[in-house]
Amino acid sequence: MADAAVQPDARTGGIVISDDWSGYSLDLFSYPAHYAGDLDSVIIPHGVIMDRTERLARDIMDDLGDHDIVVLCVLKGGYQFCVDLVDSIKALSCNSDRTIPMRVHFIRLKSYLNDQSTKDLHIIGAEELSFLAGKNVLIVEAIVGTGKTMSTLLKHVEAFRPKMIKVAGLLVKRVPDNSGCLPDYVGFEIPDWFVVGYALDYNEYFRDLNHICVINESAKMKYKI
Repeated sequence: MADAAVQPDARTGGIVISDDWSGYSLDLFSYPAHYAGDLDSVIIPHGVIMDRTERLARDIMDDLGDHDIVVLCVLKGGYQFCVDLVDSIKALSCNSDRTIPMRVHFIRLKSYLNDQSTKDLHIIGAEELSFLAGKNVLIVEAIVGTGKTMSTLLKHVEAFRPKMIKVAGLLVKRVPDNSGCLPDYVGFEIPDWFVVGYALDYNEYFRDLNHICVINESAKMKYKI
């Protein structure tokens, strides 16, 4: 990704994917045949995601090592990132003199219809968070756009009076109306593209795609509801 990545962005700390990055040809990678004709390019290959996730785990270990934490996984898009991040933290805990005891809890956010964010945000499972009182919380989210959804979630979690809240986000979109609510740990900063794969979906399709890719316009019509 030498042509796409620059120095870590001072704003997010993530690897920056530039606006003029056209991605990798699909012919260079394996992907499910049932998505043939649906994708433009591979933006972030699975191996690069895994390497970056391992580094984020190390940063989290450096900051939160020896603290008990509750990992709050935001479903559905965040489940794969959460699984791989937790696995990386567990591996570090087994191979160093520092450790992070973890509990994992799941909530679900729903705010998209097709490729557009809606005004209505549904938080499913958030009413069962009273156990967060006095705890150190790590929210794990796949993608942050304007930051409005994350701001709403943070306010909801803060109402349960946790001791500390940190946020890990795999992707942050560069959008003009970002509210400034950015994750503490960022994998990649990307242009304002609608991306799928690595559990990110378009109307529940593409979650079974390992790489992060850009969906083409014909596929948006094909899977539109």
